[in-house]
Amino acid sequence: MDPQRQSSEGEDGGERGLLHSWGGYSYAVVPERLLLPQPVLQVALGAQHGVLLVEGGQVYSFGELPWKQTQVLRATQPTLENALSGQRVVSVAAGSFHSGVVTEDGGVHMWGDNAAGQCGLSGLSSVPNPTPVALLDPGGPRTVPVLELACGERHSLALSAQREVWAWGSGCQLGAKAPAFPVWKPQKVEQLAGRCVLQVACGASHSLALVRCLGAEGMQRPPVDKCNQCNQLLYTMTDKEDHVIISDSHYCPVGVEAREEPPPTQTLKTSPSDPILPSHSSSASTPAPPTPEPPPGPVSDPRDSQKACLTNGVHPPSDSDPPPPPKAAASAAVKSSPYPDEREVKEYLRKLSDASQAEAKMAAGALHALQTSSSGRSSSALNSLVASCASAVGERVASTYEALSLKRMMNFYLPSRLEVLGGAADGTAERVRREESVQAKKSSSTGDIHEEEAEGLRRRLSLPGLLSQGRYAVHLLSSSYGSLLSPRLLRKMGRSRTRAFALTPMGGGVPEDQEVFPTLHTEVWSWGHGEHGELGHGDNLTRLQPLCIKSLNKKEVIRVAAGAHHSLALTAQSQVYSWGSNLSGQLGHMETPSTVPRLAKLSEGIRVWDASAGERHTLLLADGDCIQPIIYYSGQQVKEGEDGGGLEEEAEQAGGYTQQPVLLPFCMHLGYVSSVVAGGSRCVALSDRNVMGLIASLHELASAERKFYCKLCDVKSQVIRPLLELECLSSALGPAVTELLQMLAGRFSLLAHLTGQHAASLTADLRRGRDVKSLLILDHASIFLDLYNDYCSAVGNFFVMGGFHALTKPSLDIFGKTPELLQRLLECNEENPATSDLLVALFYLPTQHLHEYGRLLLKLATCFEVSSTDYQKLQDSCSKFEALALQLKRKRKEAECTFHFWKSFPGKMTDSLRKPYRRLIYESSNKSLTVQNAGRFSVNWFILFNDSLVHAQFSTHHIFALATLWVEPTPDDDPGLQGLKVVAPEETLTLLASSSTEKSKWLRAINQAVDQALSGAGHDVGSSVSKSEPPISRTASYTFYKDGRLKDVTYEGRWLAGKPHGRGILKWPDGRIYTGSFKNGLEDGFGEFVGPNKALGKDDIYQGYWKEGKMNGLGTYRYASGEVYDGSFQDGMRQGHGMLRSGKHNTSSPSVFIGQWLQDKKTGYGVFDDITKGEKYMGMWQDHQRQGMGVVVTQFGLYYEGAFKDNKMMGTGILLSEDDTTYEGEFSDDWTLSGKGVLTMPNGDYLEGSFSGEWGSGLKVTGSYFKPNLFDSDKDKNRAVKLGRLSVRAEEKWRAVFEECWSQLGCEAPGQGEHCKAWETIAVALTSNRQQIQDSPDILSRSHSKTLEGLEVIPQHEGPITIERYHSIRLYLIKACDTPLHPLGRLVETLVAVYRMTYVGVGANRRLLPQAVNEIKSYLGRIFQIVRFLFPDLPEEGGLIPEPTESLRDNEQETSTETRTESPKPGRVVSSSALLLPVLLPRLYPPLFTLYALEKEKEDDMYWDCVLRLNKQSDLALLAFLGVQQKFWPVSIPNALPAPGEKQPVISSTKDVCFASAVETLQQISTTFTPSDKLQVIQLTFEQITQEVQSLLRQDFLWSMDDLFPVFLYVVLRARIRNLGSEVSLIEDLMDPCVQHGEHGIMFTTLKACYYQIQHEKIT
Repeated sequence: MDPQRQSSEGEDGGERGLLHSWGGYSYAVVPERLLLPQPVLQVALGAQHGVLLVEGGQVYSFGELPWKQTQVLRATQPTLENALSGQRVVSVAAGSFHSGVVTEDGGVHMWGDNAAGQCGLSGLSSVPNPTPVALLDPGGPRTVPVLELACGERHSLALSAQREVWAWGSGCQLGAKAPAFPVWKPQKVEQLAGRCVLQVACGASHSLALVRCLGAEGMQRPPVDKCNQCNQLLYTMTDKEDHVIISDSHYCPVGVEAREEPPPTQTLKTSPSDPILPSHSSSASTPAPPTPEPPPGPVSDPRDSQKACLTNGVHPPSDSDPPPPPKAAASAAVKSSPYPDEREVKEYLRKLSDASQAEAKMAAGALHALQTSSSGRSSSALNSLVASCASAVGERVASTYEALSLKRMMNFYLPSRLEVLGGAADGTAERVRREESVQAKKSSSTGDIHEEEAEGLRRRLSLPGLLSQGRYAVHLLSSSYGSLLSPRLLRKMGRSRTRAFALTPMGGGVPEDQEVFPTLHTEVWSWGHGEHGELGHGDNLTRLQPLCIKSLNKKEVIRVAAGAHHSLALTAQSQVYSWGSNLSGQLGHMETPSTVPRLAKLSEGIRVWDASAGERHTLLLADGDCIQPIIYYSGQQVKEGEDGGGLEEEAEQAGGYTQQPVLLPFCMHLGYVSSVVAGGSRCVALSDRNVMGLIASLHELASAERKFYCKLCDVKSQVIRPLLELECLSSALGPAVTELLQMLAGRFSLLAHLTGQHAASLTADLRRGRDVKSLLILDHASIFLDLYNDYCSAVGNFFVMGGFHALTKPSLDIFGKTPELLQRLLECNEENPATSDLLVALFYLPTQHLHEYGRLLLKLATCFEVSSTDYQKLQDSCSKFEALALQLKRKRKEAECTFHFWKSFPGKMTDSLRKPYRRLIYESSNKSLTVQNAGRFSVNWFILFNDSLVHAQFSTHHIFALATLWVEPTPDDDPGLQGLKVVAPEETLTLLASSSTEKSKWLRAINQAVDQALSGAGHDVGSSVSKSEPPISRTASYTFYKDGRLKDVTYEGRWLAGKPHGRGILKWPDGRIYTGSFKNGLEDGFGEFVGPNKALGKDDIYQGYWKEGKMNGLGTYRYASGEVYDGSFQDGMRQGHGMLRSGKHNTSSPSVFIGQWLQDKKTGYGVFDDITKGEKYMGMWQDHQRQGMGVVVTQFGLYYEGAFKDNKMMGTGILLSEDDTTYEGEFSDDWTLSGKGVLTMPNGDYLEGSFSGEWGSGLKVTGSYFKPNLFDSDKDKNRAVKLGRLSVRAEEKWRAVFEECWSQLGCEAPGQGEHCKAWETIAVALTSNRQQIQDSPDILSRSHSKTLEGLEVIPQHEGPITIERYHSIRLYLIKACDTPLHPLGRLVETLVAVYRMTYVGVGANRRLLPQAVNEIKSYLGRIFQIVRFLFPDLPEEGGLIPEPTESLRDNEQETSTETRTESPKPGRVVSSSALLLPVLLPRLYPPLFTLYALEKEKEDDMYWDCVLRLNKQSDLALLAFLGVQQKFWPVSIPNALPAPGEKQPVISSTKDVCFASAVETLQQISTTFTPSDKLQVIQLTFEQITQEVQSLLRQDFLWSMDDLFPVFLYVVLRARIRNLGSEVSLIEDLMDPCVQHGEHGIMFTTLKACYYQIQHEKIT
């Protein structure tokens, strides 16, 4: 747009922002054009001057400028305000004699007359140049940024960025609490704080604010039941004999001007029925101030209590009660009296008697009612009031409306919920006239008026339970109708109430919340002087505080304007309400004056979109018949030769002013007017020339939208609302269709609301920028598209269900037999059209507006270069709207077809198949599709809907949901057959088409329908987009209906060709649920199953792997009984290795079994820990029973090994007790001896013979007793029992665990399989497991996932093994055993678990040590077998790997040392312990070492005793005692403390310093796990000793064992290793056999010798 502007400015001085000015209206007025260097953006007019804002932010003034200190007071040409240079101004405002501007950063500058403080600067009567004014928040020093200014005659208002109003100047029109005027410093208008103010306007002495209605959150304020200003109750209740009067007409003593005089005295009447006439000693305009506290006691009303029921006080229950004390009545009366003084009250009474002035009654009645402090917050006060009066009158609560006509009352207090529709129906001149005629009647016979009025209301009233969103809880109860309201009216009201549901957008779908679109939910608040009625509250009173004009609520006001003494409100429906002074006809209607807003009288079809008010005239900018806007003038006419300065007397002469708004004939020459401004007696219009068609297009778009919104409002008020209020509606339509109609109405309402918001936004854009970039329809097209789509679906749904035809009969009541109204709305001229067709066309009318959007956006696009972004944006939006228009047209056609189809379809099935969202796509009534092999007389009718394929037969039909339907052409075996194969989850049909075209038609139709059903569009997506076919794999939900395992089961998840496949959920009717993977219709892969256990009231839960519908693989089953099984399953049963935990430690029978299962039973080797009995069984099982060899240990130290049968110890066995008493022989039951045996005592004596009885409770013995020590001949007969013979062999243990590992590697049996395949399965397992973990990263640490990544690479596993490859294999094994996701890691993890399970707790029995050691050795052998399977070239146990030629060091352990004294060997010996012990032993070390410590307890105690004693000696004494040669005694030792390198002599008392480094090294033996690591430590210790001796002797030195042993013994003693015996035994048992005879072997033997030496050392 910028390039265009520049080009145009070259030819003509600019074509945007042209300024035209003229002086009012007469036939000869011609506007003059003011020439300015830049386009004008905004104009503001004062009484005799004006301010202009031009592009670039400069400001010019023109007219009479007396405050300028120059000779020229009247500037004919606009002069630049230089004081503002450097500031970028964004808006200007002009008061009568002062001006103000707002800068870009929100700053305010004011200048002009300042006599009343209106420029916000103290001490100056006038301000010659723009001067900054700061709005300071009392909360802090921060200045408040301002959005816009408004200026009056003696005051100024500012709207802050927080949407709050600030005021300064003089007069009650400030709305701020001020002790005295003028107010120099801007003050916040507290009454409007917390509300969102959208716009402010200033008249000469009144103020207006356009406020956004409070949403639901705004209603949450604490309820106020007293007035903020005068502390008086806002609600009063008067209890009459047969009804209760509730009044909320509290009136604050407004009109009280701020002053500093003493309060005057009053004289009062005290009769409750007489009006109170306060007399004042002060001037008449100064009423009494409010007294601080309301006294108790009755307060009389200013009007006659017979006439007025909306009283301002609480009357006593009966008239005979004594009057209140004069003083109390006096103070109360002042407060309740809304009148400033006596004169006005008399005037008021005179008016009251005059019927023609009935309107004045409103003044004291409802219209100045609820002082605004309470308007949004008063629910609880009134609710409690109603509750109390309900109890007082005994449930007979009624409201009387006597002095007020019911109509008015309803309008202001009970806005019917239906009025939410936007009140379009009220917005007609006719309605206003009708209101007036009713009001003109006297209110003596209220019944008649109500009767007549009820007809006029036409059931618009509703009395919801909580009136007006819960604000006034007044209940009308049947008991007290009679005297108050006519029953007919109440009946109508009640009737309407039953269906008074809201048609407004209730939060859903309206983009109001997004703060993008302008709001239509607005209120107008006014305050200030009201003698001309310019406040619009129905009276002429002055208001100190802002008060909401109730009659403009729900009128969707989007702009307000204030003239000197009149006010205007412009609505979204392009209507103008005006009120106030009408002396010059400036209101645009003939009511003089008007104290309530009334519609300006404009001819039909004139839509006003900008309005401005001057001193005595009004300018309106409206849409005419063509695109160019037209201007109407209303108000004082100017005589020729006068510059609009006519006096009042002249104005009042006949013909001195317009009777109603007149069209200004010259407006068509001005171009495209974007705004009009009136001020003083002048008029100004801003216009643009039509730059490249752009301006015209923007105007056309806005005009079209306004017209469309008015049309929608008409439809809503004249068609939809009457239809919804029909009494016979639900009986005619049925509940389901009625609901659809209500939904349709709701969607219509949302659409209308959005259109209204958009129209308001476009109108505002025309006034402001006239730029394409600000068009909301471009940035927020999706909101429009979605809403139109939803709306069209709602119309289609109602249409399909026959709604429009069902409406024909009930709508006769509204439209009559000749529906001219519908024809007029549709603008159609058909002869005798059917009502239903008209209704269909009318409801589809909005969808045609999409073409309009498309057309206008395209028109706008043509104004730009094709390459520009604006063009692209407009073009894209245009195509979107056009595409949607086509799509909705197709949807309408589908709805029509479907409707006609249902008309012809046999009735019985219609009821079950007819659904609102269901649309017909294709059907086979022409026999185009039949079932293969169908009988001759069978009827097969196929109907394709957008959600299902229906197969109808004689009396039955079957529905196939499209989401689970697969269709494909049958294989072309027989080319003559046109077959289609239809696959559903439980059925497969072969259908025959009548021809190849029919076949392809059906195939395409079904596939498209399926595709759209899957995309969730139902049939919203355009069918023209034809995909070849829908995906074969998809997500859908289905309930199985055929008998079988899945009858009535619902499946939700992935499908493949008619079967569940992928992730999904199965739900059984009895509560069982399976969630997990499926394959070919069966549970397969990982899944979770929950099955309720009715008996226990808990769930069985299984989490694990499945195969072909059964539990298979690893899993965890939590039984409802509390048992938990963790292990392998096969075919739904526990099979393989698993652990079963029963109960917790504190429950009745806690126990743990870990071992092998077969077909759900314990069978094979297993360990059973019975925690209750304190026994642990390790042995063979069969069918849940102990059977075969086994070992039992108890917590009391008993040990049994031997045979079991039928769960009992039965057969040969050995039993040992803690003190080594041993029985070897026959058993018949647990711990029960029976048969031959030998009983050996700890001292070696033994009994041999026949035993019976239970161990520990007296044995019966028949046999011989031997005491072997007595007979030397028997010495060779050693009775020591060899344990382990009768237990399960280590190789037999945990076979299931190893078998599982082999099967994970893809082998049927250990060693049988291909190692290449094994590597593949490992890679697959790792990859899939890693993906699972990435989905839930919290399971594994980062280092763990790194390990996994490293393992996914398959190492080189074929070819000759070198030392290097041997190392890489070792590192791979360490990594593999580190993660349970690798089969080897899983194996190691399981072995560690079973090992700990066996040898921890009760299993920590020293007699189990040999078995524990053998078990580890068997693990090593069996794991080594797997490793050799994976790396086939690895030599066998004990085989050699040749060293490379450069003789690498023997690097067997990770901790290698630099000083190796061993001679290089010809090669490396492969051993399972070297490869696998480093991985396995650290994990098994705690239980194993515990067993060693228990076994060696006595020996270790003796050794430790000796160590403690010998360590008491000093170093030299100990060396001497141990016989260490003197030459090895250190003379001095390096001392780290005094200075490095210094030596400290060894003296006789020195302790723990000789050979300290060797001692420290040896102590590390306890911190290592594997024998090889421990041997390494011993070797290092020897090296340390040698180093120290060499440095002592200063020469190379070779040890002899006689020299070395005493020194090493010294080091061992000083190292103080607690369990040295256990360490020695562990090394001995698990040492690598190939090391035993080497250097390490000799060193180990030395350590062992030291241990035995220390044990038997005697201290002399």
